Amino acid sequence: MLDNAIPEHLRGDRTLQANTPSADFQPAYPSYSARFPEKATELVMALIGAQYKTKTEADGVGQSKISNFLVSDEARPSFHEWASFIDNKGYYNLVAFAYWPSTADYEAWGKESGFKKWWESLDVEDHSNGWFLEVFHPPMHRLETLFNTQTAEGSGHLMEAWSGEIQQHGYWGSMRDRLPIALTDSLEGTKMSIDPSGVQGRVRVPGKHNLAIIRSGQDWLITTPEERELYLNTMQPVLIQGMDFLRDHGEEVDCYSCRFMDVIDPATRAADKDRTFGLAYFSDLKSLESWCKEHPTHLAIFGGFFQYAKKLKYNVNLRVFHEVMVLEPEQQFFEYIRCHPGTGMLQ
Repeated sequence: MLDNAIPEHLRGDRTLQANTPSADFQPAYPSYSARFPEKATELVMALIGAQYKTKTEADGVGQSKISNFLVSDEARPSFHEWASFIDNKGYYNLVAFAYWPSTADYEAWGKESGFKKWWESLDVEDHSNGWFLEVFHPPMHRLETLFNTQTAEGSGHLMEAWSGEIQQHGYWGSMRDRLPIALTDSLEGTKMSIDPSGVQGRVRVPGKHNLAIIRSGQDWLITTPEERELYLNTMQPVLIQGMDFLRDHGEEVDCYSCRFMDVIDPATRAADKDRTFGLAYFSDLKSLESWCKEHPTHLAIFGGFFQYAKKLKYNVNLRVFHEVMVLEPEQQFFEYIRCHPGTGMLQ
């Protein structure tokens, strides 16, 4: 019997219609959701980034400084990893992704490790590179996760257990069906515009109503040689095209920001982990769903994955996952120091 993606204690009564094709719908392949402790009410995901005009300008000083805070004995995050990407202006960016089980834990880390004091005292004139801090506080009813294997990624490192094989995946609208809050809330958002004036200084961007955030990853480390070649020659090219579209033309589909990142070795900054992920911010869940369902760039990704899986007779070693959050303004924090106008929520 298939499991429900929404954990039992968060289900409640549905007042909005589900998108499941039928009561006995059977997905083509298994997938799972993370089960967080029932007592957990939220978690925190933070991006701490350093921005450089070129990779050669990244001397490691900024990365080392951030790393020292993250590995401090003082309330360190439950999990963190490093990634890099080239952004929409050609700048090289190094980013630490870190997760805490609550806002209280995140704030304790910021205070006790010294990060908060350091961040607030950063002087624009003392640095040639840019810095950015983006922090999200998703309540559990505004978060959903999806994994095609039982391998933890991202917020999954904070989970207590795995769900069974879930029913809510593999059809349009399944993302919404996995969100507890969408049982009763249509999650409509509001568009926003950003004034990029003064972006060479310290700029804080306010959060917005029902901002939709998706982190979607790929791991082909354990694929067979045949599957690896198939992924790199068929799936990865269309994935990159989709991420490039959102990065360069996201305004066409109400996507504020998209970064396609390589998971890296923090010591060498080498992208040799055979792991990537996209991180995108959409005006609301409907905008994200519309891109997924209607735009040629995502249809190529979605259709390509089914063809890919079918060729392998659904014996897929490629690991894919995503986590989606739909947040209120007070659950978001964006601050940029000496960053160019196309950075994150500045654009």
